[in-house]
Amino acid sequence: MRTLRLSLASIWMALLLLASGMPALAKEIAVVGTGDGLDILRSVAEAYGRENPGTTFAVPPSIGSGGAIVAIGSNREVLGRVARPLTSSEAASGIQYRPVFNVPSAFFVHPGIQVRDLSAKQLLGIFAGVIVNWKEVGGPDLRIRVVRREEADSSLLVFRTAIPEFRELKFTERSKLAVTTQDAIESIRENPGGIGFASYSAVLARELGAVAINGVKPADKGYPANVVLALIFKQDRIDNDIRRFIDYFRSATARGIVESFGATPLHP
Repeated sequence: MRTLRLSLASIWMALLLLASGMPALAKEIAVVGTGDGLDILRSVAEAYGRENPGTTFAVPPSIGSGGAIVAIGSNREVLGRVARPLTSSEAASGIQYRPVFNVPSAFFVHPGIQVRDLSAKQLLGIFAGVIVNWKEVGGPDLRIRVVRREEADSSLLVFRTAIPEFRELKFTERSKLAVTTQDAIESIRENPGGIGFASYSAVLARELGAVAINGVKPADKGYPANVVLALIFKQDRIDNDIRRFIDYFRSATARGIVESFGATPLHP
């Protein structure tokens, strides 16, 4: 009887709270996946949350595009972010692919390195270990510390496609492997003489040094290396909140945020 009275009291208290107009707990949905475009996605999600206070979209640290595809394919998550196209088998499994913006893949250097323009041939020499000191390319007398990514990395795949010199690149053995985009950025930031690559953002370019390729800056028209950032999901597992968030990338607010980071919206 005492347990019944406590249960009734709890229900009565919950009804009182609802009647008092206290806000319900916000619904949170994770958008899992690639580290590319992370700052952009977080900024768009924050703007959406301000306009739609009942639902929060969280953009957690990277698990990679492959991790997102596995999470969505296995129904572990409902919304993912990827920086590569789906394979035919992935698309056949029912995963939907919605491109939202293009983001440049850029080379970054440690803040202490003032080199801001390298030729494709010089970049090849650096990452292959032929050029080992910054003074060889107009920088200080300091050893170059190369940060590389795994072969499946979206930025590396784009560079191998867009820059002929990179198609047969073999990374120097004296390089550090970064597993995620965040790892690559931290390694460049923490190691004097560091150079690596990641998706571009104007914010990151103010923290590190963004390098032009053959005189073309990452934010310039005609820059050769760009990654398509897309949202992935299964149609039968998303609700109206998720549909509204996906469609929000077409809004003027979201487009303005994307452009402020130096990326390009893909839908009018």
